[in-house]
Amino acid sequence: MSVSIGPIQRISRALALSDEPEIILAQYREITRQVPLLYSLLIVNTAAVAFTHRQFAPPVLTYVMPAGLCLVSLLRILKWQFPRKEPLDVAAARAQLKRSIVFAGGFGLIAVLWALSLGRYGGPYEQGHVALYISITVIACIFCLMSLPQAALLGCLLVTGPYLAYYFAQQSTVWSAIAINIALVSLVMIRIILNSFKAFVELVRSQRDMAAKTAEAERLGEENARLAMTDSLTGLPNRRYFFTRLEAAIEAARDTDTRFAVGVLDLDRFKPINDTYGHVLGDRLLAEVGRRLSALASSDLIVARLGGDEFGIILFSECDTAAAVGESLCRIICHPYKVDELRITIGCSGGFAIFPDAGQSAHALFDRSDYALYHVKSEERGRCALFSLEHETRIRSERAIEAALQAADFDAELTIHLQPIVDLASMRTTTAEILARWSSPVLGQVPPHIFIPAAERLGLMQRVTQALFGQALDALADLPESLHISFNLSAHDIVSPDTIVFLLNEIRRRGVSPARLTFELTETALMRDFDLAIVGMRELRDIGCGIVLDDFGTGYSSLSYLRRLPVDKVKVDRSFVMTTEGSDKEMLAAIKGLCDQLHLRCVVEGIESPSQLELVRSLGYREAQGYLLGRPVVLASFLAEMGNYPDEPSYRSVGLSGR
Repeated sequence: MSVSIGPIQRISRALALSDEPEIILAQYREITRQVPLLYSLLIVNTAAVAFTHRQFAPPVLTYVMPAGLCLVSLLRILKWQFPRKEPLDVAAARAQLKRSIVFAGGFGLIAVLWALSLGRYGGPYEQGHVALYISITVIACIFCLMSLPQAALLGCLLVTGPYLAYYFAQQSTVWSAIAINIALVSLVMIRIILNSFKAFVELVRSQRDMAAKTAEAERLGEENARLAMTDSLTGLPNRRYFFTRLEAAIEAARDTDTRFAVGVLDLDRFKPINDTYGHVLGDRLLAEVGRRLSALASSDLIVARLGGDEFGIILFSECDTAAAVGESLCRIICHPYKVDELRITIGCSGGFAIFPDAGQSAHALFDRSDYALYHVKSEERGRCALFSLEHETRIRSERAIEAALQAADFDAELTIHLQPIVDLASMRTTTAEILARWSSPVLGQVPPHIFIPAAERLGLMQRVTQALFGQALDALADLPESLHISFNLSAHDIVSPDTIVFLLNEIRRRGVSPARLTFELTETALMRDFDLAIVGMRELRDIGCGIVLDDFGTGYSSLSYLRRLPVDKVKVDRSFVMTTEGSDKEMLAAIKGLCDQLHLRCVVEGIESPSQLELVRSLGYREAQGYLLGRPVVLASFLAEMGNYPDEPSYRSVGLSGR
């Protein structure tokens, strides 16, 4: 059912302002620019009409009234040109527009009544000037108020009635035609500005929609950028953010000649927890670490997760005490965690480097802080170190070693030494451990604990292992049938399918009995990739080779851990025989009991004195190794000395130098 709308309702609707804030504000901005022009035009037209009628009309009509109209127009110009307070909200703008609509209608009515009052004076020219004034003023007002058609419409309605009545009252066809002409033109102009205003409204709405879409796109862009710079697991900034921020910090520090510290924190004992309890618990543990670090982050301390269990630090204040700050962070990280029903404790180590002392690029700073971390984890876990001149010297030394390794002829430069493992009951050699030696034509003798990690870093470990294993099998052919050899595998070897395949093929190709071969692995080597390491160990064990867990007691040893490993024997680390009484003796007894429970044979390393030998004998150990029983020597010397052990403890004096 349609409802008819009367003329008054239509006019009231036409005069009503929009409810859309953007349209109100857009109208206000446009009117602010147009109104001063409108009143300037009114001043000029009013002054012109008053001037042409000054000799015919009374002074009140040619001086007083025009002066009043011009003064009001001038005040309106000043008000709109220099507003006291720019309306910043929709309500203020709406109120101002309403006042402008009312004022425009009232002012227009006064102006047309004044002009019509002059129509009685003067001749045809003066009367024609009045008609021209009315028409020009009406049209100008309509055009200047295009962005506020409500004011233009009200003004047109209030002005049209008086001049139509006046000119029709003259009973002159000409004046009536002029009045009708002005009225029709005014109506057409009103129609034009209404159409124009409709387009104006559509433009404002489209701009609003476009602005909303742009804002949404910017929001999504910012959100995507934030997500791209955020680690999803911990909520911390990620590696990309860290290096972007580090580059910016370097540029800012160069401009201001300031210093700051870059650090790397690495969790200790996280991998065995992750392997034992699963990745889900490991992720939850990392998230808890992230929450603790996030609570400490500030404008002076940026914390990011670099990947895995490694976190990056940028410290802008107190950089000279960066190591101490890092240790305080480590202490916070090391507080126990409760995940489900488990109480978990982890460790943390860190390394720091100072800009510009340690380097002037992001790569150099991170590399040196990472090297300081590597140094700490190798020698003093749980601490933080600041990159120093000593580290720089070591880096240069390592680079020289790496350069020599890359140019080395492994078949010619690598050799093997053999060290006996002795049966303590018969004091006869049962096994020869193969130890690597590298004689570089550039650097001379380089110890294995230095060149083996370097070879792993350079991806050369497979070539090193191939050269050494070939020599080990050559030596095995010269040893008595009753003797075994024990060959050390690196962390890279045991998780490399290619290396395992090479070992198996060489054993088959040479017709060597696998029962005479034992492969030694350290606990830390297994932690590189525990599951893949077990696969490699089982492949070697399946053909009959023995597996020995070396340096037992220094890593992640536990009953549940040992049960998962396909090992036949453990080698107890030399650190447990440094003293022959107290806690070390108790630990040796405990390890022996653990191995007996798991039906594992034991070898004690580091026997260098008769008292140490008597201790391990008294505890029931069957095999031992150390300088007292035999140093690493070349094959010929090994064969000559093999089994040369007296029955009584009046053993020859031996040095205590490293292996």
